[in-house]
Order: sequence, then C-alpha cells, then structure tokens
Amino acid sequence: MRSFLITIDTEGDDIWSKRSSIETRNASFLPRFQALCEKFGLKPTYLVNYEMANDRGFVEFGRDLIARGAGEIGMHLHAWNSPPVHPLTSNDAWHQPFLIEYPEDEIRKKIEFHTHFLEDVFGVKMLSHRSGRWALNAFYADMLREFGFRVDCSVTPHVDWRSAGGTDYRGFPEQHYWMSKRNIALPGASSLLQVPMTIINRSPALMIRATRACENISDLPDRVRRYIWPLDWLRPNGSNLTSMLRILDTAISQNRPYVEFMTHSSELMPGGSPYFPSIDSIEKLYRDLNELFSQVAKHFCGRTLTEFYNKMLPLSCSD
Repeated sequence: MRSFLITIDTEGDDIWSKRSSIETRNASFLPRFQALCEKFGLKPTYLVNYEMANDRGFVEFGRDLIARGAGEIGMHLHAWNSPPVHPLTSNDAWHQPFLIEYPEDEIRKKIEFHTHFLEDVFGVKMLSHRSGRWALNAFYADMLREFGFRVDCSVTPHVDWRSAGGTDYRGFPEQHYWMSKRNIALPGASSLLQVPMTIINRSPALMIRATRACENISDLPDRVRRYIWPLDWLRPNGSNLTSMLRILDTAISQNRPYVEFMTHSSELMPGGSPYFPSIDSIEKLYRDLNELFSQVAKHFCGRTLTEFYNKMLPLSCSD
C-alpha cells in the first residue's frame, strides 16, 4: 500500500522572526498533533534540532513516542546555533547560514556533535535526517552516510534556493532514489535513500523549457510562470486544503509509492509562525488536517521515514 510520510521539522518557536534567543513553547502543542495522527493510524517522523533536544517536555514526549512505536525521532540541523559554534557572519542568528556554507571540517564537527547528542538524549540510533533550510551537497551526504544515516528528505524538487545561498533542486528527481556518491541529483549505488519532499509542478512542460532558456537573461519569465502555476506542496499553510487533496489524487492516479507531508512543530502553536498567528487559525488548521488525514487513511499506510526505507531496502543497490 502507498506510504504516507509525515515529517515535522521540530525546532524552536517562530524561527522566521530571527530572534537572538529561541524559545521552545511549541513542544507543549505537539501531543494534540500526535493524537490526531494516531487517530488515523499515521506515524510522524520528528526531525529534531538542538534547542528542542534540550527541552525537557519534548524529550519526554519523544522518548514515549519511541517506546510506543508511534513515530520516529530523526535529526534536523540548524547550523547557526548547533554546537560547536563557528560564527560565519556578524550576526548568525539573523543571517541563519546554511550548513553547506561552512568549511568542511566544521560541517563534519556539527553533524558528529548533533548526531551523538540526539542519540544520547533519546537512546536510539539516528537514521533519518533533514537539513536545515533544505540545503544539501555531496560532502554533506557523505557525512550522513559516515554517521550511519539511512534516509534523508532534504530535496525539494523544482525549487531553486541559490538566491539565499542554498541548493538548486530543479534537476532532481521527484521520487525516492538511492543517491549517487558522485552526483546527489542522480540515482546511484550508495546506501543513502533520498525521499524528496512531495512538490507537484503543474506548469506546462513547454513553459518550463521556455523559462529555463531565458534564465541567463532574466528571471522575470520564470517568476511569471510560478505566479500563474504555483508549485503544490504537501504542506499546510491555512488556505491550501484543496491543493493538498489534489496532491493525493495525483499520487493515486500516478501510482506513486509515497507522498511526503511536512510542517514545522512551531506551526502547530498559535503565534509560532507567520502562517498560523492565532488560536482561530490553528483551529482552522486542525479542521483541514482532519479532512486531509481522513482521506489519507482510505488510500495510504502511515509509515515513518525509516519504515519506508526498510520497505524500499530490497530494491537498493549495494555499496
């Protein structure tokens, strides 16, 4: 049966505001979301960053989740505040640099520290991962393999993050693949399974080719195309239930093996993000999630990222 993968970037409150100090009040709002998932037989993967792994309430929540087999704890790394601290700018809390912008030895140190820290806190091996701000390169992927990760979900097909210093994913696959060691955009023979975020590009193929041909001259045609045919993400924003339901229909009609839903832990708290500023907006979110998950339960099986990895394992290439 098709897999429904829920991924939660589990991080501090309203990271968008770029405050110098970070709170983790959103941890107390996660049990409600978890209960909704369990109601429909779904199993979230909480991808956890440094400040949330220091929140006692979340740690208790995560350990209970693991003990009950009701979900998974994986890793999410915000480079600017995850030890060891290595300033890149005059104000890293504001600029929030990508991990791939750091020297390679610092990248390795941060991945090593955060991996071992999470494993010590939660008492399980870290197997799943998503990069902070969706940034990935070949060295980063090599480090994930070195430290025993089995599955990554950092790729956002059709999205180019280079204007902010990130990765251009426009040429990457939409569906899962074993990442090549030489080129992370290509399938290969490595042990790391890439599970890209579910993003549907509904632009006509001719328009995509035309705007790509113009990109060295001007990005205006591409911005116009994106305005007319915006990408559909399986990510709630308060007004896109119809789009998310359409994604499910597309996955079923195309016989896709999985769809991947994502949100941030802080988006489940009033005022924890720009998208859900009030109690009313959170209640609207939960009405949408209830409808979405009720449709999911009819056609998909809830799995964690590692459970999906295990399901795909017989199809992998050996190193």
